[in-house]
Amino acid sequence: MAQPRKVEAAVMPGGGKPVELRELPLPELEQDSALLKVELSEVCGTDVHLRDGRLAGVPYPIIPGHVSVGTLENIRGTMLDVEGRPFAEGDRVTFLDVHRTCHQCWFCLVAKASTRCPQRKVYGITYGLADGLTGGWSQYIYLKPGVRCIRMDGVSSELYMAGGCSLPTALHAVQRADVELADTLLVLGSGPVGLSAIAFAILRGAARVLCIGAPDDRLSCARSVGADDVLNFMSGDESQRRQWVLDRTGGRGADVTIECTGAPAAVAQAMRCTRDAGKVVVVGQYTDHGDTPLNPHLDLNKKHLDVRGCWGSDYSHFHRAVEMLRTQRARTLWSSFRLDRYPLSDVNATLETVAAGKVVKALVVPPP
Repeated sequence: MAQPRKVEAAVMPGGGKPVELRELPLPELEQDSALLKVELSEVCGTDVHLRDGRLAGVPYPIIPGHVSVGTLENIRGTMLDVEGRPFAEGDRVTFLDVHRTCHQCWFCLVAKASTRCPQRKVYGITYGLADGLTGGWSQYIYLKPGVRCIRMDGVSSELYMAGGCSLPTALHAVQRADVELADTLLVLGSGPVGLSAIAFAILRGAARVLCIGAPDDRLSCARSVGADDVLNFMSGDESQRRQWVLDRTGGRGADVTIECTGAPAAVAQAMRCTRDAGKVVVVGQYTDHGDTPLNPHLDLNKKHLDVRGCWGSDYSHFHRAVEMLRTQRARTLWSSFRLDRYPLSDVNATLETVAAGKVVKALVVPPP
């Protein structure tokens, strides 16, 4: 199929500025690269932070949209999956938004923390417009050499995008939490990452899941995914929320708490709601919203807590998340996520809707 000479894309010119629709040229393909015709892309909390200028080091102007699904329409050279099988034009795929991880630096080789690789770039976030069509809010995405794709055989585009970027992020958080069989898990936050964390923890063997979040429709989704009990965090103060957890855990607190809110105060609350010698994973603090007070003696040391940060994701999280969606158990869990579709031309209004927490998952549909 012949591609148009120019494509429509939504460009974010800078923090605090509205997104603009522009016509952009298609790139000349490098060897072992491809064009992906976008079927669906997502609008998530990270995109709101990008709009508000809350992320450091963003090379504005950019094309946002770091998780997308579509069809390979033009491949120059060869692109292989992790099994060594070549992709073909017409394959429906998604791709890992993380690119250029070097696998040679100290963080990659010694610390075994590739998400901290200084060479790492992310489609829709740290690739700028000067790098080409490198975001999903566009009719086409340029898949540079080395981008890792996965075929979507057995996984509908809607099911995958129901989780979107929350899939590898939440999977990484649940792995960091080392959730064990029969654990009681507390999830703070009922956005997509919190909802996916609930689902992955259940698949990993958590016996009981509690969720504190808002608004009520997201908490209803948390119940549909598998949360045993939910609480709207607006219904009481911190001490009342902590008591709510204690009342449901024999007075001990949760075995594991995963913080997915992005609110600094939630970190201290996560520690206070977790039992002595329990585990806390902080995954929601993607931007700098300031400091939060805590008592290192009472909240951390005396409790003998294991507190872990969780930053980003790598190919293993991405691959495992997609593979899980091929199973009936996982399809049942993520099919309960509500999807709302918006045309590319309405992306500014969509950002406002996402910022207000009025949707569970917002998807951008580019023009054909």
